[in-house]
Amino acid sequence: MNKELVLIIDFGGQYNQLIARRVRDLNVYCEILSYKTPLEEIKAKNPKGIIFTGGPSSVYGEGAPTLDKEIFELNIPILGICYGAQLMTHLLGGEVKRANKKEYGKTNITYEKDALLFEGIKSENICWMSHTDHISRAPEGFKITSYTKDCPVAALENKEKNLYAVQFHPEVEHSINGSDMLRNFLYNACKVEGNWTMDNFIEEQVAKLKEKLKDKKVLCALSGGVDSSVAATLVHRAVGDNLTCIFVDHGLLRKDEGDQVEDIFTNRIKMNLIRVNAQDRFLDKLQGVKEPEAKRKIIGEEFIRVFEAESNKLGKIDFLVQGTIYPDIIESGAGDSGASTIKSHHNVGGLPEDIEFEIVEPLRDLFKDEVRKLGLELGIPKDLIYRHPFPGPGLGIRVIGDVDKEKLDILREADAIYMDVLKEENLYSEIWQAFATLPDVKTVGVMGDERTYAYLVGIRAVTSSDGMTSDWYKMPYDVLEKISNRIVNEVEGVNRVVYDITSKPPGTIEWE
Repeated sequence: MNKELVLIIDFGGQYNQLIARRVRDLNVYCEILSYKTPLEEIKAKNPKGIIFTGGPSSVYGEGAPTLDKEIFELNIPILGICYGAQLMTHLLGGEVKRANKKEYGKTNITYEKDALLFEGIKSENICWMSHTDHISRAPEGFKITSYTKDCPVAALENKEKNLYAVQFHPEVEHSINGSDMLRNFLYNACKVEGNWTMDNFIEEQVAKLKEKLKDKKVLCALSGGVDSSVAATLVHRAVGDNLTCIFVDHGLLRKDEGDQVEDIFTNRIKMNLIRVNAQDRFLDKLQGVKEPEAKRKIIGEEFIRVFEAESNKLGKIDFLVQGTIYPDIIESGAGDSGASTIKSHHNVGGLPEDIEFEIVEPLRDLFKDEVRKLGLELGIPKDLIYRHPFPGPGLGIRVIGDVDKEKLDILREADAIYMDVLKEENLYSEIWQAFATLPDVKTVGVMGDERTYAYLVGIRAVTSSDGMTSDWYKMPYDVLEKISNRIVNEVEGVNRVVYDITSKPPGTIEWE
């Protein structure tokens, strides 16, 4: 398959990943590059089109992100969004000024119907604006194709040179028909065919893996999470029994989770799976430890030791599979876009840097939603693919304070009841992440005319697109009542349930 490529040049905009996801939703493969990428490297990639992202700077400011204006002479269609539109204008001789009136949020807008981007789109419409500067004069050869009450140049185009610019954000769902505008750019300006599908990805990736891993021994640390599960299944399709998965059950998983993982991958997908039941070992190491970061380090270190010991039994291993996905690459600062680094990417279990395996990352080009689609195509059960995110240290950081078997068993039961109710009420898929937590707190209660002194269970549910920010889920009162009643009545050692209504920020999603 000849993979078509669109490049997204990142100027530090908050929506850069969202632009990429929208493009891929339209069956076009794209990659995000820093604005610092040399022009020769951009040319060498032979893209069908280029999109400039937004960004927080002013194009006329000192040290503002910019690029070689020769990019406009490459005969490659370019779409500038927000800062990208202003930069295109600035470099091509137009004028960008501080706006008399800033525009943020939903805005009424008028589109010219004969403009390429707005073909088939209602002229009186709504878009999402987020700008302090505005284009006050279009460059020579450009036609103004859109405006708002406070923004005289909301979009412009030079069809002869295949250059297009919009002051608003078509990638944001609040911009009505925004996806149609991106489609018009991709299919009408860039003339793509749209061959980026999961079927094609599987076919291409399996062929590559077969060639790279032929007759080699391959190892995967399988956590049971979405990314490692999909990566392992894809590699298994390519190399079969040459893949061995090690599943370290640290005893900090949700109720029956270890058995479910073993059943899916051993009995249904027919992988070579080694399950290491190391619950006692982890609990011994965690005994008396209360500080959350100390718990994380102990769990991570112990995982490495167990994984190393098991892998050494297998003899020489050539390759190690990791479930690295595209946001991990971007967020580790690899894009060098001038945006703040959001988090550092850590390899599976924090494996030591001196490992002798060569790393294989079959999902490194995919976003999370694409990984899920791929998992379904590969036959992984939907329940696993759409399971809520779960931290690597597991219940070790959802039991607040010191961890022991009694507390873990209480939390497992409470969490399982919580999930059961959400699924019964058809709410599970509406929520990005939900879980129960067990603070190191006991409270007084009354049960059957007797005084009790038992644990409090906290329950949390949030909505989010990526986990970087989140809002607490507005759970219906009758559902909260049902969850509370069932936990208190069915879980021995609990007499109180509380619901966390803190968003992120200021709180984090997890309690530890």
